[in-house]
Amino acid sequence: MQYVPPMPQARPATRTTAQRHRVRQDLSAAAMRLFATKGYEGTTVDEIAAAAGVARRTFFRHFRSKEEAIFPDHDDTLVRVQTVLDSPDPAEHPLDTVCRGITEVLRMYAESPRDSVERYRLTREVPALREHEIASVARYDRLFTRYLLGHIDESAHRFGDDDPLLAEVAASAVVAAHNHVLRRWLRAGGKGDVEAQLDHAFEVIRATFSTGMRVGAPQEEAPAGIGEKPADGRGAEVIVTVTRTDASPAEVARAVERALKGI
Repeated sequence: MQYVPPMPQARPATRTTAQRHRVRQDLSAAAMRLFATKGYEGTTVDEIAAAAGVARRTFFRHFRSKEEAIFPDHDDTLVRVQTVLDSPDPAEHPLDTVCRGITEVLRMYAESPRDSVERYRLTREVPALREHEIASVARYDRLFTRYLLGHIDESAHRFGDDDPLLAEVAASAVVAAHNHVLRRWLRAGGKGDVEAQLDHAFEVIRATFSTGMRVGAPQEEAPAGIGEKPADGRGAEVIVTVTRTDASPAEVARAVERALKGI
């Protein structure tokens, strides 16, 4: 009798991860269906769990609240983004690394266009969902700011005890560009090459913020000259510019450029 080797078994960790992902997706789909038919306020956690075919305690093993249930992938995506930031190409510009990181977030939405469009509609209608989404976006913003802080020549953008400005502005610009492109794509029903649209927005960000960041390992010591008063005796100036909330990345960049030139 010929020996037939047994089929390889999936590793327990792999099975557990896949099962966790499936349960979270089922709960999310059930929550969105119920929110759409019964309304957010009229839907209970028990109803979401029952619709997904699991117990109430299973729901709370995966989500802390019912509004969290329609954002099942943010935690896993945050891990993927952190992995990008933890292992950059040494020759890669730090702003490009951040752009690669936020692209992981875009792909999370692009994987399921129909669900993403429905989620967008719900977040526009339910304040609690919109606030949860804003909090999630803030997590990415903080992550990118911390990363860029290690790649800024602070002497060019800081005087005395002022907090570094460029890292926060650049990180927020990357997140804002992503959000602008994503919202436009969602309003169009999830149609079109959204990654190509984001790449175009990145070109605007790079042209505006790449100066002052250095390629290579994060700086460990503040460069010489930080805190010293300029030779002409003047302190650093702060430029403030105002744009519409729906302004495109290109319009924001032009407004900043005009302000810096004193126009």
